[in-house]
Amino acid sequence: MELNEALLLLMTHGLPILFLTFMATDILLRNKRKTEHILISLIAICFLLLFVEEFLRNQVPIEYSPILSSIWLSSVGFIIPGLCFHFLIKFTGIYTNWPRFLYPYIFYVPLLFVILNILTGAKLIYTQDFFEVGMWKYPIYNKNYYIAMTVSTIIDFLYLIPLLIAKYRTKLEEQRAIYHQLIVGVCVAIILNIVLGYFNYENTLPPYSFIYAGIVWCYFLRRIMKQHDFLNLYDKRYEKLFRLNPNAILLLDFKGIIHDANPAATKLLDNLNLRQEQFFTLLDDMLKEQLLSEKEIKDYALSISNNDVQRLLLVNADYILMDNQMHILLILQDVTLQKQYQREIEFLAYHDALTRLPNRRSFTIQLEAVMETCRKEQQTLTLLLIDIDNFKCLNDTYGHQAGDELLQVTAQILQDAVKDTGDLARLGGDEFVLFLRDVHSKQLTKQFIEQLQSTFSQHITTTHPDLPISLSIGISQFPEDGRDVQTLMHHADQAMYVAKRSSKLEIASKRGIHE
Repeated sequence: MELNEALLLLMTHGLPILFLTFMATDILLRNKRKTEHILISLIAICFLLLFVEEFLRNQVPIEYSPILSSIWLSSVGFIIPGLCFHFLIKFTGIYTNWPRFLYPYIFYVPLLFVILNILTGAKLIYTQDFFEVGMWKYPIYNKNYYIAMTVSTIIDFLYLIPLLIAKYRTKLEEQRAIYHQLIVGVCVAIILNIVLGYFNYENTLPPYSFIYAGIVWCYFLRRIMKQHDFLNLYDKRYEKLFRLNPNAILLLDFKGIIHDANPAATKLLDNLNLRQEQFFTLLDDMLKEQLLSEKEIKDYALSISNNDVQRLLLVNADYILMDNQMHILLILQDVTLQKQYQREIEFLAYHDALTRLPNRRSFTIQLEAVMETCRKEQQTLTLLLIDIDNFKCLNDTYGHQAGDELLQVTAQILQDAVKDTGDLARLGGDEFVLFLRDVHSKQLTKQFIEQLQSTFSQHITTTHPDLPISLSIGISQFPEDGRDVQTLMHHADQAMYVAKRSSKLEIASKRGIHE
C-alpha cells in the first residue's frame, strides 16, 4: 500500500474509529450504571466495529471480503437495530407497561440469527460479489444488495415511531426539544443512508459509505444525552440544594411511590408516623386529581393527620424528568406553627391572654348586638360588674403567680355560672363583667349572685383562708338603667363602688338590690 493510500485510509476510517472510541468512552464514563449510557456506548462500539472491519477488509486480498462481510459486517448490522430500539424505548419510557418477558429481550432476538450464522460459517448470510477498483473493494449493487439496503432504511424509519409517540405525550418543553433533536437525527441518518447506500460512488467514496450515517446518528445521541444529563434531577449541582432545603421535598411517580425524599421530608414523615408509601394515600381527592393531570399547583392548603398528629401544609407541585420518566416534585411547607401563631394573634385581638375570656372590645361588640336584640324583642338584660377585693394583698403576700391563678379560677367560676344565659369578659386587672339575658326577677338575680359569691368563697377558704379576699359586684339593667353600653357600664360601676365601701359582703345596685 502506497503512502497516499495509507493516509487516505487513515482519513476515511481511522478518524471515525477515533471519534467513535472517544464517544463510547465519554458517554459510558458519565454514568456506568445507567442503561441509556451503556446502550449508546454499545451503539458507538458497533459502528466502530463496522469501520474496523472495512479498514481491515480493504487491506487484505479481495477473496476475504465475502467472509468478512458476512460474519463481521452483517452480524454487527443485525445487532445495531436491536440496541437502537432498546435505547429509544427505554429513553422514551414507552416500555413501562410492557410485560417483563418482552422487555428488553425482544430487541435481541436477532442475536440468535447472528450466532447461528457464525456457527454455520456464514451460510445464512453470504455475499460473494465484490470487485476491486484501485485500493477499494466494492460490493456489486445487485438485487440482494438493494433488498438489504431497503430493509435497513425501513428499520431506520421505524425509529421515528417511539420518538413521535413520546413527543406527543410529553408536556415538558425541554423533553419535547430532546425528542425533536432525535427525530432530526434519525431523518438525517435516513437521508445519508439513502444517498450513500443506493447510489454507486465507484472510486469516489469508500465501499459501504452508508456507514458514515452512523457517525451522524452517534453524534446526535451523544448530544441529546448530554442535555438529558443536564436536566436530570440528580445532577450534582442541584443535589446539595435538594438536601439542604428546609422545606420537605418529595419525588413521586404517578402511582404515588416516593422515589426520593430530602431530610426535611423524611423528618415530616417520621413526625406523622408515616411510611413513605403511605403518604400519597393521605392526599385529598382534589389534589390527587390535579397531580395526575399534571396541573400546576401553587400554595395548595393541605391538612394531614395521622395517629393524633396533625400538620397543615402548603403544597407546591411541578413535574420533572428523571430517568426519562415524568415524576411529581412536591414541595411541602409545614405552616402548622405559623397558623397556630396566626390564630393566637387573631384570638388575642378579642380575648384576654391570661384567662382566655373575651376582652373589653369583644364584650362591647357582643353586648351591643344583644341589646339590639333585646330592644326588638322587648327583653331585659342584667349587667354585672365584678371586682376582686384585696387582690393586691394576695399579690404582695404570695406573688403574682398566685394572683394569676386566682384570676384564672375566677374566670372559670364565672363561665360555669353564666353558661348559656349570657356572656362575660375580663376588663383588665381584677375586673370582670358579664350580662344575663331576660332575667325578669330581682330574686333570680340575687340567687345568681349569692351562688357566685358562695362558690368563690369556698375556693378562697380552701386556698387562702388567711386573706380577706371577696367579690364586689355592681348591677345595672337594660333598659331601666340605660339603653347603651356606656350608660349601663357607668351605672354598674357606681353600684360596685357602693359595694366596695360596704363593710359587709354586700351587693349594691342603683335600684337597691341588697342582701
